[in-house]
Amino acid sequence: MSETRSVLITGASRGLGLAAATYLYARGWQVIAAMRAPDKGMATLREATGAAADDPRLLGVELDLCDPESVAAAAATVIRLIGAPYAVVHNAGIAAAGAVEETPMALWQQMFATHLFGPVALTKDLLPGMRAAGRGRIVLISSAGGVRGMPSISAYSAAKAALERWGESLAGEIAPYGLGVQVIVAGVFDTEIITDEGTSTFRDFDGPYGRHHRSIDHRGRAAMTIARPPEKFAALLARALERNTPYSRRSAGFDAAALVAANKILPTTTMHQVVRVAMGLPKFRSMSPDATHTSRTVRAVTVIAKALPQPVLRRLGLWSTKIRPPKQPSPLTDPVASTSGDPTDSVAEDAVRRKESSIHD
Repeated sequence: MSETRSVLITGASRGLGLAAATYLYARGWQVIAAMRAPDKGMATLREATGAAADDPRLLGVELDLCDPESVAAAAATVIRLIGAPYAVVHNAGIAAAGAVEETPMALWQQMFATHLFGPVALTKDLLPGMRAAGRGRIVLISSAGGVRGMPSISAYSAAKAALERWGESLAGEIAPYGLGVQVIVAGVFDTEIITDEGTSTFRDFDGPYGRHHRSIDHRGRAAMTIARPPEKFAALLARALERNTPYSRRSAGFDAAALVAANKILPTTTMHQVVRVAMGLPKFRSMSPDATHTSRTVRAVTVIAKALPQPVLRRLGLWSTKIRPPKQPSPLTDPVASTSGDPTDSVAEDAVRRKESSIHD
């Protein structure tokens, strides 16, 4: 880079934010790391980067996205320290699991404050200076939940989807001033947010959605084995900051790319079934009070019967009757059978009767 450009990264004390701040600092960027506890977080970041406490290329800012006063103060601090940043990366996020019935409204408010209301307020305060500079990028970190509504994380999915829709609207407004919006759909990366410690849970495993939770939990833990190192994400983010387009949406990770592609190609009803099967969720009406349950064998035969053409089914029926052994008639119940059959049987019976007559005589 011919000049030192600045980037404000929210949630920079851990996970993808920490990896991104470390990566960009090493490549000459001036990094303003926003976090709730800078005293602790900046120590971690300086250790990761090797930066001195007075290094002007690594600055810490206190930011609580759920507190409007904290957001306004953070924006004012950034403007005072560096003026208008070249880029703003809205990375901070929280995760929580639970069905709609299980999650309190306070969680929904926190989700939207963290992923939408806080980022919007921070961007509003920084936009005048960025617009005056005539260049810059606003990067929104989304995830699979923003691409498709995912069961058991509906609050998170709704907030991430809202973040993406806001980004699309914002891009149309600020593009004439030389500013662009970049959405990055992050796949599974090896960070704290995918662990039990990094996710708040409201799941009741013994409640009506217990079957959902057990299946999703099992498959989610299996997905953690394919988690990529966060440094891979940081490299993709660095490339995104170099783009000069009014709007773009990219995937980070093959799992995210596959979901984005499938969501574009497949019909909505098909995608619903794909998500259901992938997460091991019960079928439609299978848990309703009047649901009837059949064995796996019967279900498999039913599926095969529905898939096969009618001519094939008819031939299978005829074939099954041919290989079935013929029923042997009983002479006690079938009078016709007692008078018909092999002629040698009649000769033998006559001989027996004659012998019995001679004995009685």
